[in-house]
Amino acid sequence: MKHLKIKVCGMKYPDNINSLSALKPNYMGFIFYPPSKRFVGPDFQKSDLNGVDKEIDKTAVFVNAQLQEIIEFSNIYGFKTLQLHGDESPEFCKELRILGFIIIKAFGVDDDFDFKVLEPYVDKVDFFLFDTKTEHHGGSGKTFGWDILNKYNFEKPFFLSGGLSLENLSAIKEIENPYFYGVDLNSKFEFEPGSKNIEKLSSAFELIKNI
Repeated sequence: MKHLKIKVCGMKYPDNINSLSALKPNYMGFIFYPPSKRFVGPDFQKSDLNGVDKEIDKTAVFVNAQLQEIIEFSNIYGFKTLQLHGDESPEFCKELRILGFIIIKAFGVDDDFDFKVLEPYVDKVDFFLFDTKTEHHGGSGKTFGWDILNKYNFEKPFFLSGGLSLENLSAIKEIENPYFYGVDLNSKFEFEPGSKNIEKLSSAFELIKNI
């Protein structure tokens, strides 16, 4: 398996952000969705990102937000990569991509997921992200049956999300899809929502790099 990228999502607190930065994940995600327990909150400042290594791709996560809102927040905080985790249309993704943003489009997956729904998005996004399908938008801590990913046949790289933990990470080597690009780590590596366990993440990084 080629070297997988690592994304850690749901960061909130400057000290925790700085500690994670030292581990050098490829992507660091910040959630701009008020109902989420990991919402960055109204007091989040651009200066809170000062400690993020410049090589780390800072990613803003939105759920069914207005186009102008996404553009405004992303410009304020300097985000170039956007993760759209709601019901955003292919044209909506395209509009943001035309403006120069890198687009990760998330989909909730279960055993009945039909990959054909992705077809209209393929040429309008940069990556897909497959999370466990729930009533909420991510952060469930639950996995889905990864075998279904072997049915994915679009030439577009994807992230795996949903319930990844130290206990199940080694099993990702059984995913043989050539477009498996990276993993998204979140709820199983927290003390509480938004506060990451850096020691656990460090162990996960080592495990992933050795797969």
